[in-house]
Amino acid sequence: MDARAIIAAIRREETPPADDLVWFARGLANGDVSDAQAGAFAMAVCLNGFSDEGRVALTEGMRDSGDVLQWDLPGPVLDKHSTGGVGDCVSLILAPALAACDVYVPMISGRGLGHTGGTLDKLEAIPGLSIEVDERRLRRIVGEVGCAVVGATGRIAPADKRLYAVRDVTATVESVDLITASILSKKLAAGLQGLVLDVKLGSGAFMKTVGDARALARALVETANGAGCKTAAMITDMNQPLAPALGNAVEVAACMEVLAGNRAAAPRLHDLSIALGAQLLALCGGTEEDAAKRLKDAIASGRAMERFARMIAALGGPPDMAEDWQTHLPRAPIVGDVTAPAEGHVTAIDGQALGLAVAALGGGRRVETDQVNPAVGLTDVVDLGTQVKAGQPLCTLHAADEDAAEAAAQAVRGAFTIGPVPSPGPLIIERIS
Repeated sequence: MDARAIIAAIRREETPPADDLVWFARGLANGDVSDAQAGAFAMAVCLNGFSDEGRVALTEGMRDSGDVLQWDLPGPVLDKHSTGGVGDCVSLILAPALAACDVYVPMISGRGLGHTGGTLDKLEAIPGLSIEVDERRLRRIVGEVGCAVVGATGRIAPADKRLYAVRDVTATVESVDLITASILSKKLAAGLQGLVLDVKLGSGAFMKTVGDARALARALVETANGAGCKTAAMITDMNQPLAPALGNAVEVAACMEVLAGNRAAAPRLHDLSIALGAQLLALCGGTEEDAAKRLKDAIASGRAMERFARMIAALGGPPDMAEDWQTHLPRAPIVGDVTAPAEGHVTAIDGQALGLAVAALGGGRRVETDQVNPAVGLTDVVDLGTQVKAGQPLCTLHAADEDAAEAAAQAVRGAFTIGPVPSPGPLIIERIS
């Protein structure tokens, strides 16, 4: 095998044979492929793309570049992935709800990226909890609790870790083919039998047009199915935060309200969690309608909360999270409202601007080494279409100090557009299977 020949073929708009792409992925992991060759490969793929077969081969090669888990459990092993948005904490509701429906969920998650929040950062807002577990402990938690939301070990898809670092510094992050292989190599290494994908579209998402979101969703679904994992996807609205809270501890609090049976606290978050879970369960047989009923019952009965609390305790968090979560979650010292500058209706919300404002408060990272403040963020964010008067709150801001609060308030106020009555779009825009 020759990395130069593989790169040259892609440059000629040819898809190399599957064995060549598998070899290249292995070379990324073991060092046989140099940084220069990895960068040239990423640029060639970014410019010319792959065939469907090539995308499957690269994904499988990256998946197989490290450990691939195998499970022997009395139920299906399923998972969900979101392409990222603001106020999106579905994972913390869906994983325990699925576990309460006799499903096993080894959910390998990530940290915040840019303006979007990260599931691992949200979990780490819970005192004592650690998302770093080895394979033996992961297997024990999944087997006993039914779900574990954790970080990837260095042995999961090491080819992706290497290629992602190269893409980040070579302006090749936006390639649909490379995004697909990156997402799926890590997910499929968890040994899944089914996967549902939530592709976000709108002001708070990375994908801003329906065409781009559809192209990514189709690439993900076709590639995952081609690699042997039953997969479906939804394109969902991110023109407003999914939950009325942005930030790590405040999003955990929103999830706890939903798991406690209070749908009204975050109706969009609740409804999308049920819809994604129903689509996922239907991949294993039955109808989405019946699956949705099972998931709603798992939440209403308290069984999902019980699974969540057991998972938190197994990861080192407090054993009484279900009963006393308000006490355990950190709180910011400065809390105040961000008010509307004029009367009218909320016609647009710039989700990316809100996410960046939370990051600037300390709720995210500018560079990888930044420490996250779990207590800061926004709560009680109004919905699109809400009628407001001048001086009425648009949201509540939680900050570490007065200077940070003042700067964030200006940014947050600018993220809301006040005008005539809008027409908010549907939560679920398109289904792809």
